[in-house]
Amino acid sequence: MAATKRGAGGVEDVNVTFDDQQKINKFARNTNRMTELKNEIEAKKKALQNLQDASDDLMIFDDDSLLIPYQIGDVFICHTQEETQEMLEAAKETLEQEVKGLEDRVSAIQQVLGDLKVQLYAKFGNSINLEADES
Repeated sequence: MAATKRGAGGVEDVNVTFDDQQKINKFARNTNRMTELKNEIEAKKKALQNLQDASDDLMIFDDDSLLIPYQIGDVFICHTQEETQEMLEAAKETLEQEVKGLEDRVSAIQQVLGDLKVQLYAKFGNSINLEADES
């Protein structure tokens, strides 16, 4: 299979081997996966901020005898202010760990993408565009 490029100097033939196509496909898959992970990180950070806001609001209450409803799944369970605060802290720690794990995965994917970019640009030069669209 050959790809052609029209430039100022005419037409340039570039051979695309099966191995090259595999690298291009791997690049595309990893780019899509990285985008999905970044969206997931953004959603988890928003949930983390919501938990922080709830924790801050909970500290405003003066009455320790109030039962605070805490959502678990589809139901609300009432707990004391201290128990609810502990549950919020545990949920925040869990989310922070999940975000860190996702960020580590994004970093690993970025390294793979960087290696693939070097290999593909070395072979194809300006005949291939591996930059993300900003649209």
